[in-house]
Order: sequence, then C-alpha cells, then structure tokens
Amino acid sequence: MLHLASQSPRRRELLARLGVPFGVIEVDVPEERAPGEPPEDYVRRVAREKAGAGLLAMVAVPGAVVLGADTEVVLDDRVFGKPRDVADAVEMLESLSGRSHDVISAVSLVSAGREAQALCRSRVTFAELDAAAIAAYVASGEPMGRAGAYAIQGGAERFVARLEGSYSGVMGLPLHETDVLLRQFGIATGFPPPPGTTKGAS
Repeated sequence: MLHLASQSPRRRELLARLGVPFGVIEVDVPEERAPGEPPEDYVRRVAREKAGAGLLAMVAVPGAVVLGADTEVVLDDRVFGKPRDVADAVEMLESLSGRSHDVISAVSLVSAGREAQALCRSRVTFAELDAAAIAAYVASGEPMGRAGAYAIQGGAERFVARLEGSYSGVMGLPLHETDVLLRQFGIATGFPPPPGTTKGAS
C-alpha cells in the first residue's frame, strides 16, 4: 500500500486527486540547508529523507511504498523556507515583489530495496506588490507555514502575473511527476496515463 510521509494537508489533497488509496505517516525531518548546498540538491535530499523516515516507520508492513516530497521557493540562490514570524513574511513578499522566482519540488518514492525520484521546477512571476497588499495578505495568516510566505491556491493567486511550469508543483506536489513515479512502482492511479509517460522519470 502507498503511504504519504507528510504533515501537509495540501499534499494529502493533491495526492487524493490521483485516485489512488493511501495512508498518511507524519514524519519530522529537519529542513535545514547545508552550507554551500545547491537548492536543487537540498530539495532532493529533504524529499528523500522524508520518504526514508516514513519507510522506517512502516518497516513492519510488507510491501509498503512511501512517498516523500519537498517544495522550496528559490530567488537568487536564496532558499525561502517558511517565515519565522510576521516580519519575516513581509520581508519575503517584499523580496518576491515584481520579480520571477523558481519553485522546486522533489518527489521521492521508496520501498524495501527500491527508490526513485523526480524533480519539477516551475517559474513564478509576481506583480509589483505595494505595502498595503502585503500587509493585508500577511494579516490573513495564510503566509505562515508556507514556503516563500505564500500559497498560490489561496489569496496569493492574485499576485501571480505569470506561471511557467506546474501549478500543483507550486502547491507542493507535482501531479504529473508523481503519477509517473507511482506507475513505475506498479501503482495504478485512477486515470489513464498521460501521453508520453511510458518511460520512467529519473
């Protein structure tokens, strides 16, 4: 059976859209970037560590397959994690205002003796945000607990002037890449495979 190693309700919602039954394992993996670690390597590592921690928790369950994922906002090699407080959220949004940034999502799938991973990179361009718009959004509470201090599926959707890539990837779980990985592991999702997915993802 498939298990999602995540405390994120957004990832649970997204994975459910693929029409495959799954259980949930809450894992606590430190999300700290090592000095000099490239953003892409960092996101891959955290996703892999989440999946590995989930698999350890399911070691007594034969045939368990565990999915771990991580999503980070990156601007000028800076990885924007979750804001520590209101001031941090304001600073993040001010930095993203009027600029394009990358959203990198990694998905890791592991079972006993097998592992596969996929990476999704999207490009998001924010409109210019004035101080009043930032203050109102931060006051809503939505930025807290969100990478980059925003949720594209929420109130911040109006800030997005352009999106190149995966909407679900920016939300936290790229569904195309996840679907491909699940099929590699013989887990059929509830829909026909998308065109061009007969080859495995790397």
